[in-house]
This record gives sequence, C-alpha cells and structure tokens, in this order.
Amino acid sequence: MPTTTDPEAHKPETAETATTTETETEAAVDAGRLGLRIAAGCGLGLLLVCAFLTVAAVLGDAVSGDGASGGFSTAAFWAVALSGVAGLAALVAPRKGLVIAQYVLALGAPVLALLD
Repeated sequence: MPTTTDPEAHKPETAETATTTETETEAAVDAGRLGLRIAAGCGLGLLLVCAFLTVAAVLGDAVSGDGASGGFSTAAFWAVALSGVAGLAALVAPRKGLVIAQYVLALGAPVLALLD
C-alpha cells in the first residue's frame, strides 16, 4: 500500500516561509512584552493600595504603640520605593523578574509594617 505524503511538507524553506515564521515569532514576543507591561501597570495600581496600607499600619503603630518607628517600618517604606522603581523599570524594559519583584515588594511592605 503506498502512503500518501503531503508535497508541501517536503518543500525546501523559501524566503517567504522564513519571513512568515519570523513575523509570527516577533508577534508572539510582542504579545508577551505587552502582557508584562500590562502586569507592571496593574502592579503600580496595587502599589498605591499597598503604600496606603503601609502608611496606615505605621501611623496606627505610632498612635497605639510607643510612638517610635522601628526597623521594620523603615524596611516597609524601602520596599514601597523599590517596588515603584521595579514597576517603572518593567514598563520600560519588560522582564518577568522585574514584575515578580514589583509584586513581592509591594505586597511585602504592609506585612513588614505590621511586624513593627
């Protein structure tokens, strides 16, 4: 029994098929970058909420506690600042590691403030 083969499958690669493949690859990379930029932008919105929660936790500790901030409060504000820097860097040069760092720092800031 003879097997049927697709004549298109065994054609040598031409310039047209190579360009099509490169265009599809570039489109996939651009879509990934856009997704990372959107995630970084949403992370900046999350950062605003986390910064508010951090300030509220530190002020609550100042009123109800001894009135002096400790090392965790300082670390919390540094985490807020570094999260903003990581988010802006991820908007400019989208990297997965920058977006992850942005979210970890933003979510860690209120936790650090509550530990104080």
